[in-house]
Amino acid sequence: MELLRSWMFVPGHRQRMIDKALSLDADAIMLDIEDGVAPNEKDSARKNIADSLARAKAPATPARYVRINAIGHARMNADLEAVVRPGLDGLVCPKVDTSEEVRTVDAILNEKESSSGLAKGSVKLLIAIESPRGLLNAAVIAASCPRIAGIMFGAEDFGREIGLPAVREGQARDLIYARSSIVIAAASAHVQAVDGVWVDLNDTQGLLEFAKQSRQLGFSGMSCIHPAQIQAINQTFSPTAEEIDYCQQVLQAFEEANARGDGSIAFGGQLIDRPIVERARRTIEMAKSLRMIK
Repeated sequence: MELLRSWMFVPGHRQRMIDKALSLDADAIMLDIEDGVAPNEKDSARKNIADSLARAKAPATPARYVRINAIGHARMNADLEAVVRPGLDGLVCPKVDTSEEVRTVDAILNEKESSSGLAKGSVKLLIAIESPRGLLNAAVIAASCPRIAGIMFGAEDFGREIGLPAVREGQARDLIYARSSIVIAAASAHVQAVDGVWVDLNDTQGLLEFAKQSRQLGFSGMSCIHPAQIQAINQTFSPTAEEIDYCQQVLQAFEEANARGDGSIAFGGQLIDRPIVERARRTIEMAKSLRMIK
């Protein structure tokens, strides 16, 4: 599974922002036709996105996803008609409450991919969980379709539904349970867990602390709303030089122990057995995929 750390929302009716986003260091951009676009701008957003996808060069860096309107809404059909074309990497499906909604999109894509010159199954899905009902169904949703690359927590809509104040305080500790549930649901289906946005553009330290907390909870990436947030997110969700060095030492020590016939070892004052070794191996694989080491 490809690791995408930073996911940036880009309003689809702003062509200048789309053009800039395509050259950013974000791992993925989410070209928006949903909440970030007023009803009278939806058609403009569809056209801008379709034209931009047609012009974009492969391989895609950043990955190009499109956030469509709600599944089952008439606007969704117009969205899919416009954007399912070469150049599209995936769709962001908002406000998903059930696995049936995912299967609805999957069935439509199965038809549209072949007629659009795309390989079957090539359009991936990032599923946004934004309600208590969606959260309760998150594990089933995450495992409902092989197209799913990850599930993303929609903190603002979720907070509204459970009655949280309009102004977020601190690191969203009031949403720890919901966010951890998203991580567990994603892990159970072997897909990415993507955390919600840090909304205060002026609080860089708050962003760093929130991103660190997200990674500690088990998220593998985070969404954002401004290019200035990308570097901090990419850095936080990447292994540090110290982590890489430690994991390399763990793997070497464990291989030497295996050669002696030992299944576990004491290393650095800690008992090292296979689960820790596998985590170390995963960290090294991540570092290689990010070209931090060879």
